Amino acid sequence: MDAITGMLVPFIIVGAIFYFLLFRPEQAKRKKHQNMLENLAKGDEIVTNGGLHGKILGLSNDKNIILIAVGEVNSQEVKVQISRSAVAFLKKGGELIEGE
Repeated sequence: MDAITGMLVPFIIVGAIFYFLLFRPEQAKRKKHQNMLENLAKGDEIVTNGGLHGKILGLSNDKNIILIAVGEVNSQEVKVQISRSAVAFLKKGGELIEGE
């Protein structure tokens, strides 16, 4: 019985190290990003996973679609619809903020 316990202890220690160094920080990061996505509001400046920078013009909660303005062409605003999950960063004061 002591031999089995002696062999299991290192595996338990390695498992705990993996949990605290890999899995737990990733869960916290994912939770922080999800919170940021839920709190997006009209007028926020964002950056998508594809690198598209824009300002939120409108949000659809039921479809998870966001309408953003990305610039102007011939003095007309260019609008794009994106999925809420495509938002990577929130911009504040010209700086990218991941999560919040």
